[in-house]
Amino acid sequence: MRTQIAIIGGGPAGLLLSQLLHKEGIDNVVLERRSRAYVEGRIRAGVLEPGTVELLSHAGVAGRMRREALNHDGIHLAFDGRSQRIDFKALTGAGVTVYGQTSITEDLNEARTAAGGNLVFEADDVGLHGFDGTRPSVTYRKDGVAHELACDFIAGCDGSHGVSRASVPERSIRIFERVVPFGWLGVLSETPPVADELIYARHERGFALCSMRSRTRSRYYVQCPVTDSLEAWPDARFWDELRQRIPEADAARLVTGPSVEKSIAPLRSFVAEPMRFGRLFLAGDAAHIVPPTGAKGLNLACADAGMLAAAFVAHYRNGDESGLNAYSERCLKRVWRAVRFSWWFTALTHRFDDDPFGARLQQAEFEMIAGSRAAATVLAENYVGISRASA
Repeated sequence: MRTQIAIIGGGPAGLLLSQLLHKEGIDNVVLERRSRAYVEGRIRAGVLEPGTVELLSHAGVAGRMRREALNHDGIHLAFDGRSQRIDFKALTGAGVTVYGQTSITEDLNEARTAAGGNLVFEADDVGLHGFDGTRPSVTYRKDGVAHELACDFIAGCDGSHGVSRASVPERSIRIFERVVPFGWLGVLSETPPVADELIYARHERGFALCSMRSRTRSRYYVQCPVTDSLEAWPDARFWDELRQRIPEADAARLVTGPSVEKSIAPLRSFVAEPMRFGRLFLAGDAAHIVPPTGAKGLNLACADAGMLAAAFVAHYRNGDESGLNAYSERCLKRVWRAVRFSWWFTALTHRFDDDPFGARLQQAEFEMIAGSRAAATVLAENYVGISRASA
């Protein structure tokens, strides 16, 4: 079998790239090692920058999002019980959209299926070959049968543990990484959100985040040791801890219920440079991971897909190689800005053990944001991603 673009990974980055290429008449095949049900069942991010919403609209998959998404004009930043609203709309002229990654994946899968897209789920033993030359190919097994897919280019959108980045020789790639000794315990519940906008709370007991997926489904997080087990966090303990960490007025409105999903996620930043290796291009988590504090992971993945799609279109339509040649440099400029913001926001809102000096710095930083329009504007601009256009 032959195609123009072989896309490894059927998450949002791979599916969005596939859809954008399809709209431009560029043939592609998506290979995903998991089942469709598994991919669509993963609980992930849900805060979209305006640029991501625009990209999904351009891809023709924004119908349900327009009907169901929540539009937020700001967030609440709380420090040891004191709350300050950051008005994105007033500070930047833009807001964010709350619409879960699960729904985006469903929408993209439905669009690709309706268009007859070639999506291969449960593709085993995927191997990437010849991407350092002019005739790349991908081998895989499906239902025990071996297949080979010849292609012009390979897009590695298969996440941090996928085969794409692992196929690059160590001498050709440089890894930057930073980790912290705590994680986020996340709970999904069929309960109304405690507030109309997200609450980011710094407390002496640790960080907490009140988020949502809809007007009837909430997503809450508390900072915890990454070594904790889920068994150590029954629902009752989680709700009690959350109440203690958020402002009293919010805690009084909190509606609790059984957890639908519960998980502990580590926090780290990871960047691989470059993002192009001959005819292999990395996108999304295959190339970079940021702490979820700044809500940048999904937005970065979609931005990669959009930039890569535009570069492929220019190549096939006009023979223009400039987009492909500049892909890595342009993406990494945006990625490092997101890494900086995500780590700054994490450092501002989380508790670091036995660090009274750091706690005083956090308090001073919060006071500056609460009292300075300029400081609040910097936070707002980074959160809504309006500076991305300069990448």
